[in-house]
Amino acid sequence: MGGTRSGRRTVAQHGQLPRPGAWGQFLRLLAVCATTVAIAAVATGVWIVQDLAGNFASGSFALEDAPAEAAAPGLGGFPNVAANILLAGTDNCEPQYAAMFQNRCSDPDVEGTRSDVLMLVHISAEPRHITVISFPRDLLVEIPECRKDDGTVSPAVSGEMINAAFERGGVNCSAKAITALTGLKVGYAASINWGGVIDVTNAIGGVEICVASDMRDADSGIDLTAGRHTLQGAQALAFLRARYSTADGSDLARIGNQQQYLSSLVRRISDEQTLTDPAKLLRLAHAGISAIDPSTTLENPLTLVQLGLAIKSVPTQEYAFIQYPVYPAPSNPNRLVPDEAAAQQVLTALEQNKTFTFTAATQGQSTEEAGTAAPAEADAADPLAPAASAVPTTTDAVTLPSQVMGNTADTATCTEGRVY
Repeated sequence: MGGTRSGRRTVAQHGQLPRPGAWGQFLRLLAVCATTVAIAAVATGVWIVQDLAGNFASGSFALEDAPAEAAAPGLGGFPNVAANILLAGTDNCEPQYAAMFQNRCSDPDVEGTRSDVLMLVHISAEPRHITVISFPRDLLVEIPECRKDDGTVSPAVSGEMINAAFERGGVNCSAKAITALTGLKVGYAASINWGGVIDVTNAIGGVEICVASDMRDADSGIDLTAGRHTLQGAQALAFLRARYSTADGSDLARIGNQQQYLSSLVRRISDEQTLTDPAKLLRLAHAGISAIDPSTTLENPLTLVQLGLAIKSVPTQEYAFIQYPVYPAPSNPNRLVPDEAAAQQVLTALEQNKTFTFTAATQGQSTEEAGTAAPAEADAADPLAPAASAVPTTTDAVTLPSQVMGNTADTATCTEGRVY
């Protein structure tokens, strides 16, 4: 009976319990503060995602043929499945920017919003690769029957320029045309307007591009001397829209400018100074989301978060920018038709989750001297024979023929411009 219960030491009746020292009090206070900050951070993060997603969901549209898994939160099973996201650049005349675009926004005969740029972003399953395929607007394709926002139906047509799909049924119709052409199901889509390009470029602090020769034309408003330039605002948009001041004035060369811009944008976003700057990231998110009209499959906040998580660790060399392979239409040299054999090599590689090496530089581009060595020309006797690539070949890579032009995001290129 003289022992203590549970072996606990008896405290003397008039004794004093030991006081925690100053260090112990500090640690306890620090723990309370850390917990409070963590809770606040989580709450703030949730608020930001909900706020951004709320803005993002306005103006959304449905995709008729989206695969069933696209409707589920979390990108329908990431990271176990691939996903295709269609991006449509539109040239609607927002009042605050209309003065920049002269006849396009002042000519009474030019009405409505048009599709100016069309890109399909393919995010592979693990291991993650990202491929951005650009489709020239002069490409002649079959456009399926499409349902418009007002419920009416546009009949199917053949031999139409691919940008006409947007006029026949918005981004939904563009997605159906892409699926008919490539066989790739489009689960997610978004349109971005001119103002969005300006706002995103400004939010990130500008995008650096290289011009090998002077580039100038009044139509787009571009005016650049040979050398490196950090483009912001309207100047960035002028570079993306420029056509007549490219090497040959073609839409394919204009795509080359767009791919150089996107490659530089990827490198800029991947830079540690961007990824570790919450204020810059938030500005970028607000700028992008406020200028985008998404498909309903992109409305869920969890989908946006999962999308970001899916691509956040993809290195720049795993981003490939490809021009959909085409050649001049026999019936009209000003129009293009698909190069089906070359395109199939791209599509098969995507299905097998391969990376790409290129034997042909992007049209209208040269490899920057400060960057990777320029690729060798393809064998003239055999246009399908592979040549030395600007990107080191790996066992998991497919070397594309010279008909398929493109580059990876870690390859620095320069635009071959002209004064028009």
